[in-house]
Amino acid sequence: MPILDGKTAIILGASGDSNMGSATAKLFAQQGANIILGARRVEGIRDLAEQLGAVAVQCDISNEADLSSIAQTAVDRFGCLDVAVNFAGTNVQESVLEMTREGLTAVSEVHFIGGALFIKNMAQAMKDGGSIITASSLTALVPTSGTAGYASSKKAVDHLVRVAAHELGEHNIRVNSIIPGFTRSNMTEAYFAIPTLMAAFEKEIPLGRLGVIEDIASAALWLASDGSRSTTGQAIDCTSGQSLRRTPTGAEIMGTA
Repeated sequence: MPILDGKTAIILGASGDSNMGSATAKLFAQQGANIILGARRVEGIRDLAEQLGAVAVQCDISNEADLSSIAQTAVDRFGCLDVAVNFAGTNVQESVLEMTREGLTAVSEVHFIGGALFIKNMAQAMKDGGSIITASSLTALVPTSGTAGYASSKKAVDHLVRVAAHELGEHNIRVNSIIPGFTRSNMTEAYFAIPTLMAAFEKEIPLGRLGVIEDIASAALWLASDGSRSTTGQAIDCTSGQSLRRTPTGAEIMGTA
């Protein structure tokens, strides 16, 4: 029997045909889940929703009314909400000396404030327990130049996950985050045009390979399933071991070091 048979899942951040959210949606569908996809621009998820027989809903993670509405859609359409996965993100590259209020606000609104309100609204709709999963980043574990606001907002949510797990356990709701390494996707595709990038990263990875979006989807599936029923408040490291070392410098990535 498919391991998510009969379960209902909300997934944010599946716009595009090659990212962690879309890979997770496809895997969840294969495993029998009813799926509601949410995105700020709903046209970006319509094709995937049609392909999977999922429901596509406009949902801006920084808008609490949208979060409440998509949670209610799950309950109205399928009678329950069992799993909620948040891959919504924004990429603001600013160093400490270049940080701006605008940049810090942008990443905080999506990653920290949006992530917090996502957990709140999904938990409120889970009347019979469930699993809430949010995406963190390697940069939350390993300091990386140019990621001051981005990394810090991701790290903040990792701690919020622990607080939420502590509070929501009595409601049989598990809360965890997944930490991907540098992963090829729609968002990062342009970086892979740099011919020396792969070698620079692989040198710092104990397993010798970058992760792929399917690795993250598999981790999300495990956290969504009853097989992880004793796991909560954790940041699951899916970096192929890179968090044990470091990220390459810009010069190393460009092959000029």
